[in-house]
Amino acid sequence: MIYRTTHNFFVYNFFQFYSVWKTKRKFHRVYVNWNFNDKGFPVLVLSNHFSWWDGFWVVYLNYKYFNRTFNFMMLEEELKKRMFFTKTGGFSIKRGSKSVIETIEYTAELLSDKKNLVLLFPQGEMKSMYTTYIKFEKGIEHIIKKIPNKIHLIFLVNLIDYFSSQKPGLYTYYREYMDGDFSTSKLENEFNKFYSECIAENLKMTGI
Repeated sequence: MIYRTTHNFFVYNFFQFYSVWKTKRKFHRVYVNWNFNDKGFPVLVLSNHFSWWDGFWVVYLNYKYFNRTFNFMMLEEELKKRMFFTKTGGFSIKRGSKSVIETIEYTAELLSDKKNLVLLFPQGEMKSMYTTYIKFEKGIEHIIKKIPNKIHLIFLVNLIDYFSSQKPGLYTYYREYMDGDFSTSKLENEFNKFYSECIAENLKMTGI
């Protein structure tokens, strides 16, 4: 059995407001490389995961650009510590258990509704921002194969730099994956190519 999202009206809307407010307050600049052709499909976001902030940033992007109902997968042991997250879009996955199949099916079910956005961290756990290669867990491929409709599959890379400011700047890059090959190895390779490009783009901003 998995923990499913409930989207409590008051908690969910407060969480949206808080995420947007917190992001604007803590970062001197939010740079978004934005060019999204919205065709009305559900949105699956695959993002790097290096900090406590990551989910909040995607809430911010969803509020500003995607305008979908926000959902995100979270490790069961972590979700149990913060059960209120189920009211904000969180649902669980437990590695190595039979319930993984239920989580895969539930995620595909969420992505059959055009009103939804689902955030997944394909590396499965938090890694340093300085990680040079992100290894994907295998579940992504199984989820996508179970989705009965078209989706927007978004690669998202978040980076932080201070440059000459006292506060950090958030630099967000996205690319829609348009290839029909959803194998884990293909998604992993394409994401990492994009990841390298984003780091190179950020380096250009320093004048290096």
